[in-house]
Amino acid sequence: MKVISTEYSQMLAARIAKQGSMDIVDVKFSRFPDGEHYLRTGPVDKDMVVVGSVVNSDSLVQLLLLIDACSGSRLTLLLPYMGYARQDKQFHQGEPLSARAVARVLSLGVSRVIAVNVHDPGVLSHFLVPAVNLSLAPDIGMYLSATGHTDPLILAPDDGAAGFASVVAAAGAWECDYLEKTRISGDEVRFEPKTLCAEGRDVVIVDDIISTGGTLATATRLLYEQGARTVAAACVHGIFAGGAFSHLIASGIREVFASDTIECGCSVYSAAGTVVSGLTRC
Repeated sequence: MKVISTEYSQMLAARIAKQGSMDIVDVKFSRFPDGEHYLRTGPVDKDMVVVGSVVNSDSLVQLLLLIDACSGSRLTLLLPYMGYARQDKQFHQGEPLSARAVARVLSLGVSRVIAVNVHDPGVLSHFLVPAVNLSLAPDIGMYLSATGHTDPLILAPDDGAAGFASVVAAAGAWECDYLEKTRISGDEVRFEPKTLCAEGRDVVIVDDIISTGGTLATATRLLYEQGARTVAAACVHGIFAGGAFSHLIASGIREVFASDTIECGCSVYSAAGTVVSGLTRC
């Protein structure tokens, strides 16, 4: 089995290959004068792991071309981050189910799909081949333990992420809670832990995705008002759209941790170990 990747996931692919004792295939990427993508792979194997996060339209096109270039091999598609997965409901007439559209097209030519922390695992039903979801929640907990976080209060940003936060907290047998938003009046809201007190605590807010960071920034300021000693944030997928990282730091967040499912400056822990285990197990 060999590993091959788009430009957007090359670092994670290299770590997967190293940890799984697999060869990585060299790929040359370029564009035609009209902007269309071109790629050419080195020799492929009969079994291939194709690694590609869908972070924008270019990454999706590259991934489709890469899958086609590996035709004839048995392909496992690894989606470290599946863009378009959050649009899985039709809110207005005429809207596409983007998750379904992307899942269907990515199913063509592959034998199975392994995704990492899809926002709603239900979207995996749209794939036309077997698809599984891996979680990096335990990896966040292990990273926090390894970096000296001895007794943090682990907080989910809402009750929907409470299960994710509880898995993170289990790594260190830490206390865990979720933030409850209360609307005081008009646009004024208040975030506070539902049952536990944040006063004097080192707090780590955890979630699968940090996108714009607006809710996180607001919650951070209010946690400091409630006496939190420090506030950090940890996620699997660090999107940081619209200047979100700067916004979070300006709000008082001390550190921001993300994985390498999306390669960015705060990718401090890797999905490689969980992926290699998943390749063997799934």
